[in-house]
Amino acid sequence: MGSDVRIVIVGASLAGVRAAEALRGQGFDGSLTLIGDEPYEPYDRPPLSKAVLLGIMPPDHAALPYRSDLDAKWLLGVRATTLDLENNRVVLSDGDAVEFDKVLIATGVRARPWSNSSEAALDGVFTVRTCDDSRRLNERLSAGPRHVLVIGAGFTGSEIASVCRERGLSVTVTERGPAPLVGALGGVVAAVAADMQRDHGVDLRTGVTVTGLDGDSDGRLCRAHLSGGTALDVDVAIVAQGSIRNTDWLAGSGLAAGPRGVTCDAGCRAFDINGIVTDNVFVAGDVARQPHPLYDYQLLALEHWGNAIGQAEVAAHNMIHDGLRRRPHLEIPAFWSSQFGVNIKSVGIPTYSDQVVITQGSVADRRFVAAYGFRGRVTAAVAFNQGKWLDFYRGLIESAAEFPPDFDVMDRADPFEVRPSELPDPAVLSHGPTVAVTGHLPTERRVEFVSLPK
Repeated sequence: MGSDVRIVIVGASLAGVRAAEALRGQGFDGSLTLIGDEPYEPYDRPPLSKAVLLGIMPPDHAALPYRSDLDAKWLLGVRATTLDLENNRVVLSDGDAVEFDKVLIATGVRARPWSNSSEAALDGVFTVRTCDDSRRLNERLSAGPRHVLVIGAGFTGSEIASVCRERGLSVTVTERGPAPLVGALGGVVAAVAADMQRDHGVDLRTGVTVTGLDGDSDGRLCRAHLSGGTALDVDVAIVAQGSIRNTDWLAGSGLAAGPRGVTCDAGCRAFDINGIVTDNVFVAGDVARQPHPLYDYQLLALEHWGNAIGQAEVAAHNMIHDGLRRRPHLEIPAFWSSQFGVNIKSVGIPTYSDQVVITQGSVADRRFVAAYGFRGRVTAAVAFNQGKWLDFYRGLIESAAEFPPDFDVMDRADPFEVRPSELPDPAVLSHGPTVAVTGHLPTERRVEFVSLPK
C-alpha cells in the first residue's frame, strides 16, 4: 500500500494500539490516526479490578507500552459519533471529521450502569471499566466503608469481592443465578467458586436481585433493597452486571452492528446490514462478533485480552494484504482471573458444552482441571491453580479430540466422572463442530473437516 493511504483506528485501547503496531511492523507507511474517547493514552484494563483496587498499582502504571515509531496522529478525549461510509469519514463529537481509505472499529465495551439513573447517581454507587472508575473506587475502599455490596458475581464482580476481603472489608455479593461464574463456567465449576467466596467470608446470596438503592438526605448511598423484601445497610455498591458494546455511534452506518457487536468474517472484515462483507471496514476486540470454525461458525463476541490482540493483528495484516495473502483469526479463546488466592484460567469456550469432567487434580484442594465437551469432542478446559496444563488441552480442542478425553495424565482425578456442565441448553446449536485447526505459522493456519465421533 502506498504512503498516500489513510487508515483510521477508532478505539485507542488494547486492540487499537496493537493493530497500529502491527501495521507499522508490516511496513505500512501511510497516514495513521487513532481516535479515543478517553483523554489518556492506551492502558491495560485487567489490573483495574485487581492490583489498582488493592492499592498496589497506581492507575497510571497500567499504561500499555507501545513502539515509539508509530508515527500516528492521536485524537484523544473525543468520541466518534458517526461512521459515514458514503464519504469514507469518521465524524467526531467536536464537529470535526477524519477521512479514511480503511477504518478499524475497536471501540470495545462500557460497563452496564445501574438501571435507575437517580439511584446510579448516588454517592457510593460505582461501576468499574475505566482507569478513572478504578481510581475513584480505590479511594473509597481505602477510606474503610462499613459494608460493601457487589451486584453481580461474574468475573469482575467476583474479583472485586476478592479485593474487598483482602482489604478486610465486609462485603455482600448478590447473584441472580445459582452460583458465581455460572454463566461462564457452568454449575459444576461454579459451585467451587461459590465455596471459595463463602470460605473467605463473603456474604454470598444467590438467586437474589437488588430491587432498589436508597440515599440519605445528602445523596449518599445508605441502603439496598433485595428481592424477597430484605434490606441491607451499605455505603458502597459496585454494579457488576456485565457490559454494553459500543456500537451506538454506528447506527445508520449500514453495517451489521447492534447490541451484540459488529459482525465480521474470520478475517475481521465487517459485514454490511445485508450480510455482504466490506472491503475497507475492519473490526477487532471486544466489539467484534466473529464466526469461529471450531464452534460451528457461530458468531462469538469475546471480551478476552488475548482475543483482542489476536484479532487486532489479523485485522492489521488484512488491511494491507488482499486475496490469498489474507489470514483468518483462528486462535482458541483464552482468559484468566485471579480471585480468593486462586488463579483461574480457561481455554476454549466452556459455554459451548453439555458435559464436563474433572480430569486432573482435586476440587477439594481447588487445584484441578475441568474438561468440557459437546457432542463427542473436547471444546474447552478450565484450570484452578493448574494453568500449566492448558496448552495440552488447547491441542485437544484444535485437533477435535474425543470427549470424554481418554489419556493417561499426571494427577488424574479420581473419580473420573462425566457430568452435565449445567450451562444453558446447547440444543439451540444447529450441530456439533466438525473441523480441526491445522498448521503452525500464521500463514499456514487453516481448517479441515473431520468426522464426528460415532
